[in-house]
Amino acid sequence: QVQLVESGGGLVQAGGSLRLSCAASGRTFSSGSMGWFRQAPGKEREFVAAITWSGFSTDYADSVKGRFTISRDNAKNTVYLQMNSLKPEDTAVFYCAARLGVGILRGSVTYDYWGRGTQVTVSS
Repeated sequence: QVQLVESGGGLVQAGGSLRLSCAASGRTFSSGSMGWFRQAPGKEREFVAAITWSGFSTDYADSVKGRFTISRDNAKNTVYLQMNSLKPEDTAVFYCAARLGVGILRGSVTYDYWGRGTQVTVSS
């Protein structure tokens, strides 16, 4: 069993920054990948970014490339999402997810465990 707990969400003005954290417990990850997804009201959940536990590979949605950075601290079993230059359209509930399989994939169905989400609201 794996538990994922997100933190770091909040209210920020456009142009501001937030750092989300996702702490994993219940097992030690030595392979697979971790991803961030988001879901805005009335919209489907969408891929934001992912990173392998080795840290060698990352992937970003085009909408956040150059503004968001995903990173991990294996010693803490924690993944981070640094979000800069935030826009009102970034407003959503952000979810952390863990994928046990090899490689980075963007499909939410390929992820095995999910956190409960943290709200990010960007005001204009």
